[in-house]
Amino acid sequence: MVSFLTNIAYFIGLILYGPVIIYRMIAQKRYRCGWAQRLGKISRKYPDKKCIWIHAVSVGEVNATRTLIDGLKTALPDYEIVISSTTDTGLARACTLYDKQHSVFYFPFDLSWIMKKAFDNLHPDIILLMELEVWPNLASLAQQHKVPVVVVNGRISDKSFPKYLKIRKLIAPMFHKVSLVLPQTQEYATRFIALGCNPERVIVTSSLKYDTAQTDGVVAGAERLAEQIRLGADRLWTLGGTGPGEEQIALEVFSRLKKEAPFEDLRLAIVPRKPERFNEVADLIDQSGFTFIRYSRLKEHNGTADIKPVIILGDTMGDLKKFYGLSALVFVGRTLCPMGGSDMMEPAALGKCTMFGPHTFNFKQTVEVLLEGNGALEVQDAEQLYDITRKCLTNPDFAAAIAAAGQKIIRQNQGATLKSVNAIVSLVK
Repeated sequence: MVSFLTNIAYFIGLILYGPVIIYRMIAQKRYRCGWAQRLGKISRKYPDKKCIWIHAVSVGEVNATRTLIDGLKTALPDYEIVISSTTDTGLARACTLYDKQHSVFYFPFDLSWIMKKAFDNLHPDIILLMELEVWPNLASLAQQHKVPVVVVNGRISDKSFPKYLKIRKLIAPMFHKVSLVLPQTQEYATRFIALGCNPERVIVTSSLKYDTAQTDGVVAGAERLAEQIRLGADRLWTLGGTGPGEEQIALEVFSRLKKEAPFEDLRLAIVPRKPERFNEVADLIDQSGFTFIRYSRLKEHNGTADIKPVIILGDTMGDLKKFYGLSALVFVGRTLCPMGGSDMMEPAALGKCTMFGPHTFNFKQTVEVLLEGNGALEVQDAEQLYDITRKCLTNPDFAAAIAAAGQKIIRQNQGATLKSVNAIVSLVK
């Protein structure tokens, strides 16, 4: 009965959301691939082995699986690990990281018969859901098959939690079926318990992203990127994971800085979060009047820019860290607009002076520890972005102190992988 009602709710949602999906398929070229997999037609490379199914929604969650998968391969070498993702960019990242070793596929729709087909094809022995992704039919089928479900790197944002509380009576039975929750913080642990998780099955581990963050400062491919964009001794300011509206603000700030003599050598790299915005941002940069180049054109042929571009548009996937590695200063996007933020842990871990705006609810814990330890800088608006950027560029000792503190904080918070792997192993051995 519960599955029937859940399926009905899904159909109603599909009817309401269908036009949005169609628009995105046509205008943004999303959701065009993987429909067979979304309908449960998935397979494994080694069906005779026991199976660990890891689900990570998008790029951030996929990246967080890296040390976890390495740890599980060491602790459970006889198990096959398969990885699913929901978004096109998440799947692309998973394929880049794992496709040669592991089966990678789109997450099946949570309709009861589709999820049953997925279970029949995968025969999972344990299911690991990154951050939150608990689904009703998935949880029910797992319980029926006595397959443990674990939320790893668990997180419920400030924005999402009140919405879940309003429907707690509906979702509490689903959360109660979860075998184990490994949240990043005690605050997140309290939220999972409030939504129906058994308190005895909730163990705080910290965030896996601290463990995946690279802290040695040497980024593969960065040296070649510097050659391609003719960076030389110039200073690079990188805006990473930007959202709508931020690029225009940054271009205006950059234009103001470039009128001042101390910043004649300053260059700007803009790397939008979503690939469907690459052309839009290219038009904005073109209108700014600065010479610029699209990195995709250099990367395609491993070429070098004919002239020294003042602005570089990072219109490729998986190369943001290279830009961070070359940067004198980093601004993390989707934070000046209320979009929840992009990953500020990565540039901080690399020892870069890192800035972001006030809208960081998706990275609350990281932001809190960085700001508390003076390991990052928060700006409230365009004027503050100009002032603090100028201060960091004219006072390198100040910027270096922020960068060093940020890197130290990241290192101090590492260790979640070992705790998570030990807890997962205890469920299957």
